[in-house]
Amino acid sequence: MWGVLLTTETTLIIIKPDGVERGLVGEVIGRFERDGFRLEAATHLRLSGQQAEGFYAEHRGKEFFPRLIEFTTSGPVLVLALSREGAIERARGLVGATNPAQAAPGTMRGDFGLDNTRNTVHASDSPESARREVSFFFPELVGR
Repeated sequence: MWGVLLTTETTLIIIKPDGVERGLVGEVIGRFERDGFRLEAATHLRLSGQQAEGFYAEHRGKEFFPRLIEFTTSGPVLVLALSREGAIERARGLVGATNPAQAAPGTMRGDFGLDNTRNTVHASDSPESARREVSFFFPELVGR
C-alpha cells in the first residue's frame, strides 16, 4: 500500500501561564501522550522579559507584542519537547486555532482557551519554527 511517509519530528509545546495556573498541565500532557507523542524534554520556569522577547522575536513590532510578553512572563510555564511521526502538524491539530472562539471543540484551545493571548498552549507552527524553538530551550536536542 502506498501512502505518505511521515518522519519522526520534535516540536515545542508551551503550557502557558493560564494553563499552569488553572491546573491544566496534566490534561494537556495527557492529550499529547494519548495521541502517541513521546516526551523528549521538559522544563518548568518563569520566563524573564528578555527570554520572552527572544522567544517571540518574530512578533516584535506587532501591536500585540507587548501584551504577549507581559502575559508570557506573568507566571510559570511548562515547556515540552515532544516527538512522534508528523509531530508539528499533529500538535497544531490537537491545539487548535489561535483564537479560542474559532478553535474547534475538542481542541485544547477550543476547550480551555480564554482569548487570543490566554489560549493555554503554544505549539510550533512549522519545521523551521520547531527547530528554532526547541533549540531555544533544549539546545542539547538539536541534531539528534
